[in-house]
Amino acid sequence: MAARRERARGALLGLAVGDALGAPAENLKPSQIRARWGRVTGYVAEHPAGTDDTEYAIFSGLLLARHGSALTPAHVEAAWHEWIADRDEGPFRGAGFSERGTLENLRRGLAAPISAQHRHAWSDGLAMRAAPYGVFAAGRPAEAARLVAVDGSVSHDGEGIYGGQAVAAGVAAAMAGAPTVAVVAAALAVVPDDSWTARSLRRAVTAAHRGERAVRRAVVVGGYPWTDLAPEAVALAFGAYAAADGDFAQAVLTAVNMGRDADTTAAVAGALAGAARGIDAIPAEWAAAIGPAHGSCLPAMAGHHVLEVADLLTTAAQRTPEAPKTPKTPAAPKTPDAPHARSPRVPS
Repeated sequence: MAARRERARGALLGLAVGDALGAPAENLKPSQIRARWGRVTGYVAEHPAGTDDTEYAIFSGLLLARHGSALTPAHVEAAWHEWIADRDEGPFRGAGFSERGTLENLRRGLAAPISAQHRHAWSDGLAMRAAPYGVFAAGRPAEAARLVAVDGSVSHDGEGIYGGQAVAAGVAAAMAGAPTVAVVAAALAVVPDDSWTARSLRRAVTAAHRGERAVRRAVVVGGYPWTDLAPEAVALAFGAYAAADGDFAQAVLTAVNMGRDADTTAAVAGALAGAARGIDAIPAEWAAAIGPAHGSCLPAMAGHHVLEVADLLTTAAQRTPEAPKTPKTPAAPKTPDAPHARSPRVPS
């Protein structure tokens, strides 16, 4: 069984690998992916690299390593100012609307939770940076969900928070070696049963045995122009993870080939599978392509590597008393609803 450090490294390197694999397919339909590449089976970019998903995950990981379980909304807000809002933006390529709306509100002097009152508080921007919370709170899904909601209070609300909580809890369960069904159950246990996120997640994992097309049909909101809906993206990621039964390569490639917000869905699927199987489950040629962050979205994150962040979180977690691990055989997911019309360093 993979040790905690290997699982932590697997989770965050898995996130970065999934992000880099999925980036070229972002916002594409499966038919467009097939027309360009047939089927994506590896990197299709000449220089694969993580996007805003990886850089924001590094941001949240560094923040959590600094404060641990004592994290407060004030800490998160201060970090947004220190590392993002009060700096020159630089290229700031690839940031989502939820992040841009949050930055605008923070720069206007608004504080959490008012800073999260923008038109995209339902986005998957929290879900994409949620994995570090599961790494830190390994075996404690409820604590992972609590902490990621603190992070999300600055930038998200409602379904945006639920998406982040589902991912953080799922990674926390996977970090403890839980089987796929238990990882899904842990995610469902921390979000409201009647939420859009929970309904989509149940539909996705129930359809998973029929493959990626069935998962996509069960979840995707047809005709809606935005692909970063948290309930959709999180469900696609868990559906890909369930369809692969935790196999790393199959999970991330399933997510990539479903299109939509492919960098985020593959990043989340990669974090889940990497946490469950450890860093050795990631193909060596994929892992070798991931270097320190370029800072193309967040200049303050340039030079930090996800493996360094994983090690920081492992060390920080060792200073936190352990809670009982996730039970090995929790209840199976509920019946779905019917489908509807960097050496490690922390910036100071």
